[in-house]
Amino acid sequence: MKKIAMIAALMAAVGVSGAAQAADVTLRIASQLPPKSHIVQNLELFKKEVEEKSNGNIAVEIYDSATLYKDKEIPSAVGSGSIEMGSASLTRYAGDVPAVDVFYQPFVLDSEAKVRAAVAPGSPVRGPLDKAIADTGSTVLWWQAYGGTIMLSKGAPIHTPKDLEGKKVRVFGKSLGEFTEAAGGAPTLISGSEQYLAYQRGTVDIGMTGISGVKSRKLWEVMDTVTITNMADVEFLVMINTDFWNGLTDDQRAIITEASRDAEKDVRDRMSAIEAAAFKESEEAGMTIYTPTDEEVKQWRAVSQPVYDSFLNSAGDLGKQVFDAAKKL
Repeated sequence: MKKIAMIAALMAAVGVSGAAQAADVTLRIASQLPPKSHIVQNLELFKKEVEEKSNGNIAVEIYDSATLYKDKEIPSAVGSGSIEMGSASLTRYAGDVPAVDVFYQPFVLDSEAKVRAAVAPGSPVRGPLDKAIADTGSTVLWWQAYGGTIMLSKGAPIHTPKDLEGKKVRVFGKSLGEFTEAAGGAPTLISGSEQYLAYQRGTVDIGMTGISGVKSRKLWEVMDTVTITNMADVEFLVMINTDFWNGLTDDQRAIITEASRDAEKDVRDRMSAIEAAAFKESEEAGMTIYTPTDEEVKQWRAVSQPVYDSFLNSAGDLGKQVFDAAKKL
């Protein structure tokens, strides 16, 4: 019996080794989000299709929860070739391509229809940004919808800019930081994976994020109120190192491209349902959900002009180009 068991174990080990060696190409994807996030689930959808359609020729490994790189590190890791692929917040490219922050200009892309038009492949907004990001050594495969921006607080909703005065606010990009300053708050750039502790420890008083992040990170355990501002659209990008991409065969690129398109369509089409479910679960967990009145939104819009001015001054010709295109949607 011992001999049979040893033989079985050896066969199993050989089987695993053989499976690992069967793939000619391995795609490692880094993400800072947890497995329950719809962003990581979208990566799983991509993985399944690629591995099935390549008959195991292409293996996909997903490293979630910032196990390899934090969100801010992923763009450079992919661009340098330290990892083949990554999923990161669009605003993480603001240092190299300031124009990406067009998506974080307050109340410019404040409806699903406008967002869909802006993120369509080759659109006057997305097309130039994808091309500019290519200069960083990465090729954009697809965009992942993350939803509209909300504010998190404790004890009471955030009604108007006055509620931000003198408060420390978690932000995830330069433009949202300037928006916070224009409203009288003190912005603090904190990675998504570090949000929970920041709220728990009181590092910040208020947070800006997407409602799906509240659900996946169980932020209702440390904050109790959601204010639905929708002043900015949160997008993630899935990129692949360009040199690595160019080294693949035509068939391999075709499989990855098709799976990328399918993954992009899936997450975009499900975004409304994802957000609705996240709002419901947050409310069931005890959070108060508040929607600002039209008059309150007017007050928020009134403090936004300095943010637009700063963006246009720093984002160059490309920034003006995509900002004008976004305003026309």
